[in-house]
Amino acid sequence: MKTLRADGRRNRARLLAAAAELIRQEGAQASLEEIARRAGLGSATLHRHFPSRHALLEAVYREGVEQLCEHAAAQPGLDPAAELDTWVEDTTAYIADNRGLGIALLGSSDTVGGDGLTADEICVTDRLTDELQVLVDRAAHAGVLRAGVTGSDLMTLMNAIGTATEKDSATARRLVRLALTGIHPCP
Repeated sequence: MKTLRADGRRNRARLLAAAAELIRQEGAQASLEEIARRAGLGSATLHRHFPSRHALLEAVYREGVEQLCEHAAAQPGLDPAAELDTWVEDTTAYIADNRGLGIALLGSSDTVGGDGLTADEICVTDRLTDELQVLVDRAAHAGVLRAGVTGSDLMTLMNAIGTATEKDSATARRLVRLALTGIHPCP
Protein backbone atom coordinates (compact mmCIF):
# COMPACT_ATOMS: atom_id res chain seq x y z
CA MET A 1 0.00 0.00 0.00
CA LYS A 2 1.30 3.47 -0.85
CA THR A 3 2.00 5.98 1.88
CA LEU A 4 -1.05 8.06 2.65
CA ARG A 5 -1.23 11.70 3.65
CA ALA A 6 -2.52 12.43 7.14
CA ASP A 7 -6.09 13.02 5.92
CA GLY A 8 -5.96 9.75 3.94
CA ARG A 9 -4.81 7.86 7.04
CA ARG A 10 -7.63 9.40 9.08
CA ASN A 11 -10.19 8.53 6.41
CA ARG A 12 -8.91 4.95 6.19
CA ALA A 13 -9.06 4.59 9.98
CA ARG A 14 -12.62 5.99 10.04
CA LEU A 15 -13.68 3.55 7.32
CA LEU A 16 -12.13 0.60 9.16
CA ALA A 17 -13.77 1.57 12.45
CA ALA A 18 -17.18 2.00 10.79
CA ALA A 19 -16.77 -1.28 8.88
CA ALA A 20 -15.75 -3.21 12.01
CA GLU A 21 -18.78 -1.89 13.91
CA LEU A 22 -21.24 -2.57 11.10
CA ILE A 23 -19.84 -6.06 10.49
CA ARG A 24 -20.33 -6.82 14.20
CA GLN A 25 -23.95 -5.65 13.90
CA GLU A 26 -25.00 -6.91 10.48
CA GLY A 27 -22.38 -9.36 9.30
CA ALA A 28 -19.88 -9.41 6.46
CA GLN A 29 -22.53 -8.50 3.89
CA ALA A 30 -23.06 -5.09 5.51
CA SER A 31 -23.74 -2.29 3.02
CA LEU A 32 -20.61 -0.57 1.74
CA GLU A 33 -22.62 2.63 1.32
CA GLU A 34 -23.71 2.44 4.96
CA ILE A 35 -20.08 1.92 6.04
CA ALA A 36 -19.05 5.05 4.12
CA ARG A 37 -22.00 7.01 5.56
CA ARG A 38 -21.17 5.99 9.14
CA ALA A 39 -17.57 7.01 8.56
CA GLY A 40 -18.83 10.41 7.38
CA LEU A 41 -17.34 9.86 3.93
CA GLY A 42 -18.52 9.19 0.42
CA SER A 43 -18.53 5.79 -1.24
CA ALA A 44 -15.90 7.02 -3.72
CA THR A 45 -13.52 7.54 -0.80
CA LEU A 46 -14.29 4.04 0.47
CA HIS A 47 -13.53 2.56 -2.97
CA ARG A 48 -10.28 4.54 -3.28
CA HIS A 49 -9.06 2.93 -0.07
CA PHE A 50 -10.69 -0.47 -0.61
CA PRO A 51 -11.29 -1.39 -4.26
CA SER A 52 -13.55 -4.34 -3.33
CA ARG A 53 -15.61 -5.73 -0.48
CA HIS A 54 -12.97 -8.44 -0.06
CA ALA A 55 -10.20 -5.85 0.35
CA LEU A 56 -12.24 -4.08 3.06
CA LEU A 57 -13.05 -7.34 4.87
CA GLU A 58 -9.39 -8.38 4.70
CA ALA A 59 -8.34 -5.05 6.25
CA VAL A 60 -10.91 -5.35 9.06
CA TYR A 61 -9.81 -8.93 9.71
CA ARG A 62 -6.12 -7.95 9.62
CA GLU A 63 -6.69 -5.17 12.15
CA GLY A 64 -8.60 -7.52 14.48
CA VAL A 65 -5.88 -10.18 14.25
CA GLU A 66 -3.19 -7.57 14.95
CA GLN A 67 -5.07 -6.48 18.08
CA LEU A 68 -5.43 -10.09 19.27
CA CYS A 69 -1.72 -10.76 18.73
CA GLU A 70 -0.69 -7.52 20.45
CA HIS A 71 -2.95 -8.44 23.37
CA ALA A 72 -1.22 -11.82 23.68
CA ALA A 73 2.22 -10.21 23.62
CA ALA A 74 1.19 -7.72 26.30
CA GLN A 75 0.45 -10.39 28.94
CA PRO A 76 3.78 -12.05 29.71
CA GLY A 77 3.13 -11.94 33.48
CA LEU A 78 0.28 -14.44 33.40
CA ASP A 79 0.92 -18.10 34.05
CA PRO A 80 1.01 -20.04 30.76
CA ALA A 81 -2.37 -21.74 31.31
CA ALA A 82 -4.14 -18.45 32.06
CA GLU A 83 -2.35 -16.74 29.17
CA LEU A 84 -3.47 -19.43 26.72
CA ASP A 85 -7.02 -19.59 28.10
CA THR A 86 -7.47 -15.80 28.00
CA TRP A 87 -6.23 -15.56 24.43
CA VAL A 88 -8.34 -18.49 23.21
CA GLU A 89 -11.40 -16.98 24.90
CA ASP A 90 -10.77 -13.51 23.43
CA THR A 91 -10.16 -14.93 19.96
CA THR A 92 -13.30 -17.05 20.11
CA ALA A 93 -15.32 -13.99 21.15
CA TYR A 94 -13.78 -12.06 18.22
CA ILE A 95 -14.86 -14.82 15.83
CA ALA A 96 -18.38 -14.80 17.29
CA ASP A 97 -18.65 -11.00 17.20
CA ASN A 98 -17.49 -10.66 13.62
CA ARG A 99 -20.37 -12.42 12.04
CA GLY A 100 -19.53 -14.08 8.76
CA LEU A 101 -16.14 -12.39 8.38
CA GLY A 102 -14.05 -15.55 8.17
CA ILE A 103 -16.54 -17.32 5.93
CA ALA A 104 -16.76 -14.31 3.61
CA LEU A 105 -12.99 -14.19 3.29
CA LEU A 106 -12.74 -17.93 2.66
CA GLY A 107 -15.64 -17.87 0.23
CA SER A 108 -14.04 -15.26 -1.97
CA SER A 109 -10.54 -16.70 -1.97
CA ASP A 110 -10.78 -17.30 -5.71
CA THR A 111 -10.90 -13.54 -6.22
CA VAL A 112 -8.05 -12.68 -3.86
CA GLY A 113 -5.46 -12.20 -6.57
CA GLY A 114 -7.75 -9.84 -8.44
CA ASP A 115 -7.98 -7.49 -5.47
CA GLY A 116 -4.32 -6.54 -5.61
CA LEU A 117 -3.60 -7.98 -2.16
CA THR A 118 -0.05 -8.88 -1.27
CA ALA A 119 0.96 -12.37 -0.15
CA ASP A 120 1.38 -10.97 3.37
CA GLU A 121 -2.20 -9.70 3.41
CA ILE A 122 -3.56 -12.99 2.11
CA CYS A 123 -1.73 -14.94 4.84
CA VAL A 124 -2.79 -12.83 7.85
CA THR A 125 -4.24 -15.97 9.44
CA ASP A 126 -0.69 -17.33 9.68
CA ARG A 127 0.06 -14.64 12.27
CA LEU A 128 -2.88 -15.81 14.34
CA THR A 129 -1.79 -19.44 14.05
CA ASP A 130 1.82 -18.56 14.93
CA GLU A 131 0.76 -16.62 18.04
CA LEU A 132 -1.44 -19.51 19.15
CA GLN A 133 1.44 -21.95 18.69
CA VAL A 134 3.72 -19.81 20.89
CA LEU A 135 1.10 -19.90 23.65
CA VAL A 136 0.54 -23.66 23.22
CA ASP A 137 4.29 -24.32 23.37
CA ARG A 138 4.63 -22.19 26.53
CA ALA A 139 1.76 -24.01 28.23
CA ALA A 140 3.07 -27.43 27.18
CA HIS A 141 6.58 -26.60 28.42
CA ALA A 142 5.14 -25.49 31.78
CA GLY A 143 3.24 -28.79 32.05
CA VAL A 144 -0.17 -27.08 32.14
CA LEU A 145 -1.45 -28.49 28.84
CA ARG A 146 -2.78 -32.01 28.39
CA ALA A 147 -0.41 -34.10 26.25
CA GLY A 148 -1.38 -34.18 22.60
CA VAL A 149 -3.31 -30.89 22.50
CA THR A 150 -2.22 -28.92 19.43
CA GLY A 151 -2.63 -25.40 18.18
CA SER A 152 -4.64 -26.83 15.31
CA ASP A 153 -7.03 -28.46 17.81
CA LEU A 154 -7.56 -25.13 19.53
CA MET A 155 -7.99 -23.24 16.25
CA THR A 156 -10.69 -25.72 15.23
CA LEU A 157 -12.34 -25.36 18.64
CA MET A 158 -12.29 -21.55 18.45
CA ASN A 159 -13.72 -21.51 14.94
CA ALA A 160 -16.43 -24.06 15.77
CA ILE A 161 -17.60 -22.25 18.89
CA GLY A 162 -17.26 -18.80 17.34
CA THR A 163 -19.23 -19.81 14.25
CA ALA A 164 -21.91 -21.60 16.28
CA THR A 165 -22.42 -18.57 18.51
CA GLU A 166 -22.35 -15.74 15.97
CA LYS A 167 -23.32 -12.40 17.48
CA ASP A 168 -23.30 -13.90 20.99
CA SER A 169 -19.79 -13.48 22.35
CA ALA A 170 -20.98 -14.01 25.94
CA THR A 171 -22.12 -17.53 25.06
CA ALA A 172 -18.95 -18.07 23.02
CA ARG A 173 -16.83 -17.15 26.06
CA ARG A 174 -18.85 -19.43 28.35
CA LEU A 175 -18.63 -22.40 25.98
CA VAL A 176 -14.93 -21.99 25.33
CA ARG A 177 -14.25 -21.79 29.10
CA LEU A 178 -16.11 -25.11 29.48
CA ALA A 179 -14.06 -26.63 26.66
CA LEU A 180 -10.77 -25.31 28.01
CA THR A 181 -11.20 -27.30 31.22
CA GLY A 182 -10.59 -30.37 29.07
CA ILE A 183 -7.22 -29.24 27.72
CA HIS A 184 -5.50 -28.95 31.07
CA PRO A 185 -4.29 -32.01 32.97
CA CYS A 186 -6.18 -32.96 36.09
CA PRO A 187 -4.50 -31.63 39.25
